[in-house]
Amino acid sequence: MAARHDTAAVRAVRAVLDAASRDGRSALTAPEAKLIADAYGIPVPAEALAETVDEAVSFADRIGFPVALKIVSPEIVHKTDAGGVRIGLKSGSEVRAAFREIVANARTYDPEARIRGVQVQQMVPSGQEVIVGAVADPTFGKIVAFGLGGVLVEVLKDITFRLAPASEDDALSMLDSIRAAEVLRGVRGGAAVDRTALAGLIVRVSELAADFPEIAEVDLNPVFATAGGVMAADVRILLGGPSPAPRRQYSRDEILTSMRRLMQPRSVAVVGASNEQGKIGNSVMRNLIDGGFPGEIHPVNPRADDILGRKAYKSVTDVPGEVDVAVFAIPAKFVAAALEEVGRKGIPNAVLIPSGFAETGEHALQAEIVAIAERHGVRLLGPNIYGYYSTWQDLCATFCTPYDVKGGVALTSQSGGIGMAILGFARTTKTGVSAIVGLGNKSDLDEDDLLTWFGEDPNTTCIAMHLEDLKDGRAFVEAARATVRKKPIVVLKAGRTSAGAKAAGSHTGALAGDDAVYEDILRQAGVIRAPGLNEMLEYARALPVLPTPKGDNVVIITGAGGSGVLLSDAIVDNGLSLMEIPDDLDAAFKAFIPPFGAAGNPIDITGGEPPSTYEATIRLGMEDPRIHALVLGYWHTIVTPPMVFAELTARVVEEFRARGIEKPVVASLAGDVEVEEACAYLYERGVVAYPYTTERPVEVLGAKYKWARAAGLLGGGR
Repeated sequence: MAARHDTAAVRAVRAVLDAASRDGRSALTAPEAKLIADAYGIPVPAEALAETVDEAVSFADRIGFPVALKIVSPEIVHKTDAGGVRIGLKSGSEVRAAFREIVANARTYDPEARIRGVQVQQMVPSGQEVIVGAVADPTFGKIVAFGLGGVLVEVLKDITFRLAPASEDDALSMLDSIRAAEVLRGVRGGAAVDRTALAGLIVRVSELAADFPEIAEVDLNPVFATAGGVMAADVRILLGGPSPAPRRQYSRDEILTSMRRLMQPRSVAVVGASNEQGKIGNSVMRNLIDGGFPGEIHPVNPRADDILGRKAYKSVTDVPGEVDVAVFAIPAKFVAAALEEVGRKGIPNAVLIPSGFAETGEHALQAEIVAIAERHGVRLLGPNIYGYYSTWQDLCATFCTPYDVKGGVALTSQSGGIGMAILGFARTTKTGVSAIVGLGNKSDLDEDDLLTWFGEDPNTTCIAMHLEDLKDGRAFVEAARATVRKKPIVVLKAGRTSAGAKAAGSHTGALAGDDAVYEDILRQAGVIRAPGLNEMLEYARALPVLPTPKGDNVVIITGAGGSGVLLSDAIVDNGLSLMEIPDDLDAAFKAFIPPFGAAGNPIDITGGEPPSTYEATIRLGMEDPRIHALVLGYWHTIVTPPMVFAELTARVVEEFRARGIEKPVVASLAGDVEVEEACAYLYERGVVAYPYTTERPVEVLGAKYKWARAAGLLGGGR
């Protein structure tokens, strides 16, 4: 990556880093860190390195009291832990005493430490303490961090992350993303901090980390932010080892070409096809045939002449003509040899169902098949997967149960068990899918390849992905950003804990737990993160059904005050905005509801009202252009039975749709079991409805709003 600062600055930093590298050091001294800070325009206090007591007093006189003293030693990274810091020194005598004390403390703390001297530093004017840092993340590469700083930083853990280098917009969004964002705007009469200066500091730290691969961590803590600017009281820079080997990259055109042949094949070979029921090779063959795949199906088995009425071939090299996909249903130990034959045949895709690779500790075996595939230009899906479904091609290349309900939802999972949960949910809810793809060990093809394809696939309108990790976080973010402008992406990231932070050498590193980073970077990429499997599936099912909102004004119309309160809570929990009802609209609603009802928002029409009251208020909500989304709360009564409510609601929504007026409408139905049928009726007609819950309909509406903002269709950014 090209440096973003002038040649002199880069040369100055390079000299410092090279010197540390020659010494075999993993941490820079404070004076070295100051040189780098100065080169990158990072404001730090005036300071000098004193090797003797007299020098310390002289420097303190020149800098001006009060001053701070800090031990300088390559071996002592955490100076406070070593008793190597004294602050607020107001005279020469205090400086003399402090100098001797911290040197003695350092020698006691680590008798082998090389003590270069003592840093004499200007005391920083008080202000809001924040932390700005950067760290090398194993998934996303260099990331920048911002949050509340000071001694409680690892207790409060109020911190947010973005990819480095960060833009000014990224940095400004970070200021608003921490829980204590209001503190920065000034509270209890305090002045707001200089947001421009603070954002600029975040940008410069992110650029420093991104420009120099060997910088593992940058830690500015505390940074004092005031109305007049920012200053970093302490700068810690840690160096890391060599960068990991670069992953093989494919161009967008190369990905689309191979994915097209994988997802829209004309010819499939089944390596390990079998006549024996219960064998995976038999199940794959049956699913392909019974599923109605219109292309050629070629069984490959050296010990059979005919499999399920089709000519069998001894080797895939014997199959006539071009083959787009080879599906493997043989034991792991035979895969490498068969993959060599696939490569010689020029087949571009291999779907590896067998297990027994890296997931069982057989890393060498997996590395061998990856090397073979790369040598021949074969893309690998798997190994250790259930196969895949491409419904619009009537392709069921799996040993699991078939599924053929065509629709717009593409679903992926790393786990076979999760894949089957996806299948069962789709069947139960009659969710139409464009594809279901297992990824397993992700030896080659992974989420960014699939995102690139599904982003262009006209049959896919929404993408939902279960993942346990990302091989290349930056490639995923790049693919997600390109895709989310056109269609929503829902991600279920499994694994919310991290042991990696335990070994971190700085505050920033300790705070960069896996899940915290995933949370912020996925949001930065514009994807919707689902908290659980059911939520992922419900979001994927609902998002294509709901129209895109044209504004933020959400109105609740409910037949029960209790549900109105819960729906209001859910609105706030999901980052939505309850509309402030203007007087004329308030009066219009009041005309339809009884005197003991309540207009405002929620609009409580009360439970004893006939169908006409529901219809009139819903119609008004659809008609008024100032209302952008409706949340309906229904209470089961004999006066207005569930199916009556469902039919009138669907009729009104369809009437306005025919007039070109579309708004997202979600509904919560409380009542006896009849509400389940009513919800299904509504869902099929474009109203996302759920029984027995006030939270779920608002959650899916919130997900739709998150996507609309990420896609740039509403204000508010990502």
